[in-house]
Amino acid sequence: MREIPGGLPPQTFSIGALRWSLVFIFAMFGIAKFASYEAEGVAGIAMHYPLFAWMYPLIGVQGTSNVIGTVELATGALIALGAWSHRAGLLGGLMGMATFLVTLSFSFGVPLWQDGFGFPFMGSTAQFLFKDAVLLAACLALALHAGHALRTNGAALFSR
Repeated sequence: MREIPGGLPPQTFSIGALRWSLVFIFAMFGIAKFASYEAEGVAGIAMHYPLFAWMYPLIGVQGTSNVIGTVELATGALIALGAWSHRAGLLGGLMGMATFLVTLSFSFGVPLWQDGFGFPFMGSTAQFLFKDAVLLAACLALALHAGHALRTNGAALFSR
């Protein structure tokens, strides 16, 4: 890693830190979706959400969780590949953004504030969901980094 004046590492260091922390998060959460305890926990929120509700009658609680886990693992893999391929990084960043936009949208219509306290005292659902705002921003940063690199290098996203 090349140091710049003032002893600070280059900005690519922060992109790498975002990339590998997101890969870790997507790997750990994606793997967890294959366990029954996580499948049941996800079903408590996702079963009544229009984006996922149709899947539960078709493939069940564990099957739906397995699909979600597979998407999360694929997202993490693409984000990881972004270290070598800006196209993969852009796609992974966009998939990560979609993931966190979906999870943040769960906060509409559910109780967010702790009973007996109200705003700004978060209940367990808000505590679970609100952290995804920073994860959304991290995926946005990676997607923008890859998009800028593609544009600077004159590469199209879809080329032969």
